[in-house]
Amino acid sequence: MKVKVISVLEDNYMYLVIEENTREAIAVDATVPKRLLEIVKKEEVKLTTILTTHYHWDHSRGNEELVQLCPGLRVCGADERIGALTHKLTHNQELKFGAICVRCLLTPGHTLGHMCYFMWEDNCPDAPAVFSGDALFIGGCGRLLEGTAEQMYRSLNETLGTLPKETKVFCGHEHTVRNLKFALKVEPDNEAVKTKLAWAKARDDDDIPTVPSTLGEEFHYNPFLRVV
Repeated sequence: MKVKVISVLEDNYMYLVIEENTREAIAVDATVPKRLLEIVKKEEVKLTTILTTHYHWDHSRGNEELVQLCPGLRVCGADERIGALTHKLTHNQELKFGAICVRCLLTPGHTLGHMCYFMWEDNCPDAPAVFSGDALFIGGCGRLLEGTAEQMYRSLNETLGTLPKETKVFCGHEHTVRNLKFALKVEPDNEAVKTKLAWAKARDDDDIPTVPSTLGEEFHYNPFLRVV
């Protein structure tokens, strides 16, 4: 499983996940079709599916154009407000793309229909990955626009927080520096926060993405996973 990190708009990420044997590709949050299709062409893969984390325009606005450009393209998500939706997903539903397994995890909070996608390959030593949209960020979490604090707590600590600690976290935005600045205010003596913030600032200065982190790392510096 190969993951291409694609920076778009002001601070968004979309992802192209490639099954390296079949050359099938899955897009997560296909925001900018032209940029996505450039990567698809460069990688010489066939885009078959879009997995949308939530309906907000900066995560789903490319869906309608892509279904016109790619006949037969599947658009999947948990919220009927997602543009061009063809397959509505449910919590814990599993999908298969060649050797790639996907478990769909409903994570209400930012929106009520927010879905994260946990991916792995059977009999593969590589770490699994979770595409967490605007639920879990590096060092933070998404704003509560529709859900409650209780829902977000369960989404972060019970649904996502119980995934394997080696899981790579691919989130929907580059908010790492500002998130860790807040984390440092919460825990001013946390050395893990200080170290990660210095690292993230250096990456930001060089215009290099800070994704992915790992779930295990998040428990050291993300205040929303450290809350008791």
